[in-house]
Amino acid sequence: MQGKIISLYISKDDKNKTRELKDELLLDENGIVGDKFYAKDEQRAILISTLQSYEIARKNNIELQDGALGENILIDINPYHLLPGEKIYIGDAVLEITQNCTLCKGLATLSPKLPKLLKKDRGIFAKVTKSTSIKTGECVTL
Repeated sequence: MQGKIISLYISKDDKNKTRELKDELLLDENGIVGDKFYAKDEQRAILISTLQSYEIARKNNIELQDGALGENILIDINPYHLLPGEKIYIGDAVLEITQNCTLCKGLATLSPKLPKLLKKDRGIFAKVTKSTSIKTGECVTL
């Protein structure tokens, strides 16, 4: 199953919890170089979400800007069926699924309905097993 990267984001280490849109991310065994969560938790190094998550919100009259779900990588295919240990290939990068994304209080600040709507459709966490860089538009293989 193939798709592509729609957009890439990093979280900045500031009091405003700024998210920055990037054209390219450098990945290594510690996560995303330059992200505020870099080298903090290998099992939650990268959050991957899909356009489907945003579509679920829109169908329920919740408009979200891409990146609002906290993802680092937004793709156009749904990887949520993948189990821990399975791989996602993006260009030369190899990411290993570690766990489903748990819901957090931050979603409720976007809309009180969002945590329930996206209970199983917010995203998945992955760790980097092959270091490289990835770019917007690159092919994603599940």
